[in-house]
Amino acid sequence: MTSLAYTEYDGPFVRDVHVDEAHVTFELADGRVISAPLDWYPRLKKGTAEQRGRWRLIGGGEGVHWPDVDEDISAEGMLAGGAAPPGSADWRSPMLES
Repeated sequence: MTSLAYTEYDGPFVRDVHVDEAHVTFELADGRVISAPLDWYPRLKKGTAEQRGRWRLIGGGEGVHWPDVDEDISAEGMLAGGAAPPGSADWRSPMLES
C-alpha cells in the first residue's frame, strides 16, 4: 500500500522584489538574487510602474502576485527560465486577431 505524505516546500523563497523597465528581480531568502527579462511577462510589462510596484508574496514566499495586472511568478519558475506561457492572450500576435 502506498500513501501520499505531505512534505513541506523546500524550494526557494522570495524575500523582496524589484521591477524596472527591463527586468524582474527577486531577492531570495537564501541570499541569491535572480532576474528575468520583463519581456517574458507581457502583462507585467504592460503595467505602469505603480502597478508593478504593488505586489504581494504568495505561498509564504514561493512566488509573487501583482493584483493590478493579474500576474503570478514563482521563484522556481524564474529559476527554471519559465516565461509566461506562449498560449496566453498577451502573447498572441495582433495579426492573428480578428
